[in-house]
Amino acid sequence: MNHPTRRQFLATTAAASALSLPHLAMAKGPAPRLQGKAEHVISIWLGGGMGQIDTFDPKLKGEPKAKKAGSYYDAIDTVVDGVQVCEHLAKLAKVMDRVTAVRTVNHDVIDEHAAATNRMHTGRAISGTVTYPSLGSLVVHQRGPVSESAPPYVLIGYPNVTRGPGFLGAKYGYLYLTETGRGPAGLSRADGITDARQTRREKFLSSLRNSKRPTQVTQLLDYDAAIQQSLQLSGPEFNRVFQLDSEPDDLRNRYGGEFGQRCLLSRRLVERGVRFIEVSHNLNFLNGSGWDVHNSGIVNQHKLIREMDTAVATLITDLEEKRLLDKTLIVITTEFGRPPEFDSGGGRGHQGSTFSCVLAGGGLSHCGAYGETDELSKKIVADPVGVPDFFATICASLGIDCDKYLYAGDRPVPITDRGEPIAKLFAS
Repeated sequence: MNHPTRRQFLATTAAASALSLPHLAMAKGPAPRLQGKAEHVISIWLGGGMGQIDTFDPKLKGEPKAKKAGSYYDAIDTVVDGVQVCEHLAKLAKVMDRVTAVRTVNHDVIDEHAAATNRMHTGRAISGTVTYPSLGSLVVHQRGPVSESAPPYVLIGYPNVTRGPGFLGAKYGYLYLTETGRGPAGLSRADGITDARQTRREKFLSSLRNSKRPTQVTQLLDYDAAIQQSLQLSGPEFNRVFQLDSEPDDLRNRYGGEFGQRCLLSRRLVERGVRFIEVSHNLNFLNGSGWDVHNSGIVNQHKLIREMDTAVATLITDLEEKRLLDKTLIVITTEFGRPPEFDSGGGRGHQGSTFSCVLAGGGLSHCGAYGETDELSKKIVADPVGVPDFFATICASLGIDCDKYLYAGDRPVPITDRGEPIAKLFAS
């Protein structure tokens, strides 16, 4: 029997491959890109580290004094079969069909709050050579402003580099609010500046700008754009968004205290056309430590949980009543979770191996909870979600292509560090 030569064998194999590849490509084809229809994001930041086992991933109850690991509170059923939450999330339990608690978010940052905060805002580890943009800046960069009469990105919380635009530039930064009852102090007109006087000032600025040769320097163009926007936002039209007393008393009361009023303002900002709003909830006076419940801080942790429950549940129903819930994605994040074991003071340490972040509204197909952890919410059993995956899910819900690359100078940077959206949440 004559055996084929090596050249004959390779030629035959290549021909067979050429015939089979088109059929293989037709059979598989590119996976369709997951794409939602959300227009806005309200991102709620729980600074300090919300314990998943004491909120959205409850397990068997532990005993702090006996150092028996487990949940600090009892669990209650929700409107979604098989999904339970902590007893202090009673209001959210009634609307969990519009919510998905992603129970298997994970990263490798454990003992450093600043590094974990950066990871949960930028989706990446800190780099010595590149300052990465925050999720808010990235969303604004990709989707642009909703309205020319409103800032695209508003921060009600703590201004720092982790919330900033990074290499995208100042144009995609945030407007910082210090209180809910009035606009940013830097945008408020001084006493005695009437509309007529303001108009004269703007005409003079315009004449100065037109008398000079147009610049092509990016930093100067960004600065000029910021001036133009500040002039637009300093007027009475935008500042009406801060008149919370124009809302019905019953609704304001349902939202609750200071954090609730921040959430109410975020809804009004969405109505005004703001694309991305971050609202911080870390009111230390409620339990002395905020969500960072080492030692005795855990004793009054239920006050924080109840305040979040009241405000977020009301925000969901308020947006729904105004037909804004499907176009507004609510996101709850924190820097890491908490282990099931109790420390020497009865509180909990840090845990990045698995913790819960929450999505609500945004037109997603919610399922109450996604991902499974072990009997103590310490290890992932099924459906792990890395931080890039969580970011990719948010981006996909807004119609942003998760596979795109941005550029820090000439350096390509993947939008979500190669994250994959949670496909189940986009099921029709």
